[in-house]
Amino acid sequence: QVQLVESGGGLVQAGGSLRLSCAASGRSFSSYSLGWFRQAPGKEREFVAAISRSGRNTYYADSVKGRFTISRDNAKNTVYLQMNSLKPEDTGAYYCAADEEGSRVVAVGWEYDYWGQGTQVTVSS
Repeated sequence: QVQLVESGGGLVQAGGSLRLSCAASGRSFSSYSLGWFRQAPGKEREFVAAISRSGRNTYYADSVKGRFTISRDNAKNTVYLQMNSLKPEDTGAYYCAADEEGSRVVAVGWEYDYWGQGTQVTVSS
């Protein structure tokens, strides 16, 4: 079992940057792969980025590739999402998730076993 708590959301102007953090409690953080998802009002949840348990493998949605970077610090039980060149369409609630099958990076939400409560990101034009 792992508990996930996101932080770092807020209001930012288009072109700005934010860094989201997701702190995990519980055992075996380093054995999980981790992902970030987001959900805009009235829209379905969508995949943003994922990272394997070692951190060597990452995977991004096309919409954020080149602007967002996912990373993790297993010593701190934390995963990060650095978001640069933000656009209004990046607005939404951002969730981190943990997959017990840590060797893979996947983009489908139902593959993930644990979820955080989310942090809101609002990008103004």
